[in-house]
Amino acid sequence: MASLQGGGTLAFFGGGPFAANDDTDRRLIAAAGADRVVVLPTADAFEEPAALVAASMSWAERLGLDVEALMVLQRHDADDLGAAGVIDTAAAVYLVGDSSMHLRSVLKDTPVLRSIEGVLERGGLVAAVGPSAAALCDPMLDQRGGAFTLGLGLVSGMAVIPATEEWSEERLHRTRALANTPLVELPTGSAAILTAAGWELTGDAVAHGELPT
Repeated sequence: MASLQGGGTLAFFGGGPFAANDDTDRRLIAAAGADRVVVLPTADAFEEPAALVAASMSWAERLGLDVEALMVLQRHDADDLGAAGVIDTAAAVYLVGDSSMHLRSVLKDTPVLRSIEGVLERGGLVAAVGPSAAALCDPMLDQRGGAFTLGLGLVSGMAVIPATEEWSEERLHRTRALANTPLVELPTGSAAILTAAGWELTGDAVAHGELPT
């Protein structure tokens, strides 16, 4: 997993980007000493990334922040050193959007991913919401069938299931049975937050097994 020894914070939210997590967002961003947040709508590249950016602007106004949207939507964007440089100057980065598979394919082994890891190493905040949160883990939940596959590995040895309020009990049971690592169920409005001090679960988050530290 990414080192949090520098005092960084990694936050996984179950859902509701820029809508359902204001109180926790405000607390974590303040703790990171950030007044500017870099937003990557990468996982919505084939949906409505502009809608997420617009929502982030309203959210930033509520929280008294500045937002910089970084339109890393394809693999060549994530290989761009200029985009990585934007993240290198940030104390807080949010990854949002609904395709964990696309996020993984765009970011894996790229300068942008290394810069995101650097935010944690220098004590900043990396937050991911919904399927984007699933992609940062290894293993990663495969939304298509509820099984698990290779993820980006900012945290390894655990997986998260976002927006579990949208899942049937049968589907959840099947996914729990398939898991061979600890697992966190994250309904919208909940979070799993990792700092150098360990894990904090908020809202109705449920952990199955001992989470890696």
